[in-house]
Amino acid sequence: MEKTNGRAAIALSTVKTGTDNPGLDFMEEVLNPEGTRRTEEQGQSLEDKLGPSVHQRRSLQPFTRARSFYRTHASLFKKILLGLLCLAYAAYFLAACILDFHRALALFVLTCLVLLELAHRFLKRFFVGKLTRCLKPFKNSCLKLWMKWVFVGVSLVGLILWLVLDTAQRPEQLVSFAGICMFILILFACSKHHSAVSWRTVLWGLGLQFVFGILIIRTDPGFNAFQWLGNQVQIFLNYTVAGSSFVFGDMLIKSAFAFQALPIIIFFGCVMSILYYLGLVQWVVQKIAWFLQVTMGTTATETLAVAGNIFVGMTEAPLLVRPYLADMTLSEIHAVMTGGFATISGTVLGAFISFGIEASYLISASVMAAPSALALSKLVYPEVEESKFKNAEGVKLPRGKEKNVLEAASNGATDAVGLAANVAANLIAFLAVLAFINAALSWLGELVDIQGLTFQVICSYILRPMVFMMGVEWADCPMVAEMVGIKFFTNEFVAYEQLSQYKNKRLSGVEEWIGGKKQWISVRAEIITTFSLCGFANLSSIGITLGGLTSMVPHRKSDLSKVVVRALFTGACVSLISACVAGILYVPRGAETDCVSFLNTSFTNRTYETYVCCRELFQSSSLNGTNTPSFSGPWENKEFSAIALANCCDLYTNAVCT
Repeated sequence: MEKTNGRAAIALSTVKTGTDNPGLDFMEEVLNPEGTRRTEEQGQSLEDKLGPSVHQRRSLQPFTRARSFYRTHASLFKKILLGLLCLAYAAYFLAACILDFHRALALFVLTCLVLLELAHRFLKRFFVGKLTRCLKPFKNSCLKLWMKWVFVGVSLVGLILWLVLDTAQRPEQLVSFAGICMFILILFACSKHHSAVSWRTVLWGLGLQFVFGILIIRTDPGFNAFQWLGNQVQIFLNYTVAGSSFVFGDMLIKSAFAFQALPIIIFFGCVMSILYYLGLVQWVVQKIAWFLQVTMGTTATETLAVAGNIFVGMTEAPLLVRPYLADMTLSEIHAVMTGGFATISGTVLGAFISFGIEASYLISASVMAAPSALALSKLVYPEVEESKFKNAEGVKLPRGKEKNVLEAASNGATDAVGLAANVAANLIAFLAVLAFINAALSWLGELVDIQGLTFQVICSYILRPMVFMMGVEWADCPMVAEMVGIKFFTNEFVAYEQLSQYKNKRLSGVEEWIGGKKQWISVRAEIITTFSLCGFANLSSIGITLGGLTSMVPHRKSDLSKVVVRALFTGACVSLISACVAGILYVPRGAETDCVSFLNTSFTNRTYETYVCCRELFQSSSLNGTNTPSFSGPWENKEFSAIALANCCDLYTNAVCT
C-alpha cells in the first residue's frame, strides 16, 4: 500500500513539473489504475489553477531559451548595438561635413563637445591617479610658494608689456584701464574687512575675466565662435514666431512689443526647463563652478550659485543651493546676491536680443561677469567666518522633478508666463513713472528758466565722469550716462530699449548731429554700453532678491537685509568693470567700407555706410568761391565725384550742398 501511494506521488510530481515519461506512466497505470486516474484529475485541476499545459510550455521553451541567452549576453548585445549606432552616426557626420561643412558647423561643434566630454571621462578614470602622483612633489609649501610668486611676476610683466604695446596705437584704451583701477579702489574703500581681503581670489577673478575677454573679443577664433553662437541663438529664438503668430496673428507680432518680445521669454523658459530636466544645465553649471572654485579658492555653494546665474535668474540660482542657505556665512550670502545682481538670466537674454542688441556681446558679458562677481564680492565682503562648504568636490545638483520631457516643457512655459507678465508690468509701471518724473522735473526747471530738465539729463551730468572712465568718447558720454542711470534707478529693459533706438538710428543712416543734438553713439560706445547694462543691479531688484531669499530661509531675514545693499553696489560695479574690459580690448573688426567704390554705385536709401561715405566726401569737397565743387584726396580727378556729391546732398545737409 505504501508503494502504491509512493507511485501516485511520483505521478503527481510528474504532472506538476511537466515531465513526460511513457514507461513510468504505463507502470503506474498497471499497478494502480484508480490512483492514476485520480492523480491525473488532480493534476489537471492543478494545471488549470497554476499555469499553462505541458504542450503550451513546450511551445514556449524556444522563447524562454532565447530570453535566457539574451540575459546572459546582454552586455555584449548592448555593445554591438552601440557600435552600430556609432558607425551609423559617423557615416552621417562625415557625409554632412563633406557635402557642406559650413552648413554642418553646428553638428561639428556639438560632436566635438561630446568627444571632449568622453575624453575627459576616460582620462579622469585611467590617469587621475598617475597625475596625482606626478604632482605630489609640488605640494611642498616652499616650492608652491615660489611657483606662485613666479606666476604673479610673469603675469604682471606680461600685463604691463601688453598694455604698452597694444595701446601704442590706441591710447584711449588706457582710460578704460584707469577706470578698472578706479572701481577697484572704490570697492576696497567700501570693504567690510580691509585686512581680511583674499587678494588671490580678487586677482584670479579679475584675471579670468580679462582672459575671457581677450579670447572672446580680441582673438579671431573666440570672436568668431561667440559670433556664431549668437547667430545660432538668434536663429533659435526666431522659432518663437511660429507659436506667437498662430496665437496673436502676424500684424501684432510685427508692431507690438508685448507680442514680439514677451513670447520669447515663454519659449526660452520652456527650453531651459527641458534642458534642466535632462541634466544639461546642471552639468554645465557644475563644470564652470568646479573651474572657478579650483582657481579662485571659493567655497562650493557660493561658486555654484554664481555659476548658475549665467543661465538662470537671481531668484532661481539660489534654488541650486537652497538646502545649504541656512548654514552659509554672510560673505557667502553676499556672493550669491552679487552674482544675481551682476548677471542676467537666459530667458531675459532672449528678450534683449529681440531688441536688436548684439547676442554675442550679451553672452560674453554674462560669462565674463561670473568670475568678476566672485572676486569683487570677496573684495567688498571678505570671509572672516569658518565655512562649512570647503569641500573640493562641490555640491551635487539633482535633476528636475518632472516625470517626463512633456511635463518639463509645460511647467517651464507656465512658469515663464509669470516672468513675462512681470516684465510687462514693470515696463508699464517704470515708463509711466519715468514720464511723470520727467514732467515734474521739467515743470520745476521752467520755474527758474531751465528748459528741458529731465531725469536723463540729470544722470548725464552726474554719471558723465564715471562713463568717461569706462572708455567712452566724451561726445557720447551724456547719452551713455543716461542709459546707465536709467538701468540703475529704473530697469535694464528700459535702458536696453533706449540703446536699441540709438543703434537703429545709426544703422538707418540718420545724421549724427541734428540741431546740435547727437542722435546716436559710436560702435565702440554701443559695445561698452551693452556690457555696462548687462545685469539686474537696479533698485527694484532689492525687493525681488530679498523676497526670494527670505522665502527660502525666513529665519535669516536680518542677515539678508544687512548685505543686500552692498551686494547691489558690488553687482553694479561688476557690470561697469566688464564694460572697462570691453573698452580695453575692443578694436574695429572687418574691412572698412571702400567709399570710392561704394559711392560710384547708385544709392537712394540711407544706411550707416552711406552716411560714413557721404561725410567723407563732404570733408574732401570745397567750393573755393565758385559754384563748381573741387575734390581732394581719393575723390580728386574722379568723373563720378560730382554725381556722388549730388546724391549725398539729396540725403544729407551740408555746407557744400548750398
